Amino acid sequence: MLSYRHAFHAGNHADVLKHAVEIACLDYLGQKDKPYWYLDTHAGAGMYSLETGFATQNAEYESGIARLWDEPGLPPLLARYVEVIRAINARERGNGRDGVPRALKVYPGSPVIADVVASESTKLRLFEMHPSDSPLLARCFKDAGRRALIYAGDGYEGLKALLPPPPRRALVLIDPSYEDKSEYARVVAALKDALKRFATGTYVLWYPQLHRLETRRLPEQLKALGAKSWLHVALTVRKPTADGFGMHGSGLFILNPPWVLAQQLAEAMPALVELLGEDESAGYTLEHDGL
Repeated sequence: MLSYRHAFHAGNHADVLKHAVEIACLDYLGQKDKPYWYLDTHAGAGMYSLETGFATQNAEYESGIARLWDEPGLPPLLARYVEVIRAINARERGNGRDGVPRALKVYPGSPVIADVVASESTKLRLFEMHPSDSPLLARCFKDAGRRALIYAGDGYEGLKALLPPPPRRALVLIDPSYEDKSEYARVVAALKDALKRFATGTYVLWYPQLHRLETRRLPEQLKALGAKSWLHVALTVRKPTADGFGMHGSGLFILNPPWVLAQQLAEAMPALVELLGEDESAGYTLEHDGL
């Protein structure tokens, strides 16, 4: 199924959590003067306008990144995230006279964030199957040369071909749409296979909080994969609807996470609940093992 377009959801609460963690992982890997790869199995279109097109239809960014944009005193993990999004907006749209981006005009996808945060030595390997988004992604990286390779194909199969990466260090982001219920079994199988090929990689899997048995079972299935360490974080922003329609939160399951990430999230998640929560059911989960 290829009906999903992330542009409708750019900058929403799920993107805030996902991209804040992505940046933290990239920063951690960049502390060592050793190369690493960034692999993205569902890379999307790369960049999303918040002024025109799909993102304006539901304006989900207004209850996501927009709530953090001018918020003072954010915890370090969230402050760093906003800093990166501001820098990308400045690059795309220019600064005001005071050097601060005039407004929130665009929202970057995970591959553009990786391009900005990672060092020049970091190789980007980006997969996108959607026939409309894949050309847009390629256009985003038209000047990147061999540093960023775009594949209009299946990211799960791509992992099998690329793991282990030559530098034996990598961040792998798996961010499917879960349009099909079979996707849950597929991500578990993909991570099981990836750990066999490259046991020391850092893997970040995003999932939606939905009225589905598969969603509730997923974290426990991932804990059983046997990674040396793992971290599970989830943000619930609202009470599930009576009809079970729509996403009421999202989560990330990270295999072999940076050891500092648990503390960073412990500081950040209460602030995220306060800023992004929409009713009394808002809250978070944070658990880990092996750190």
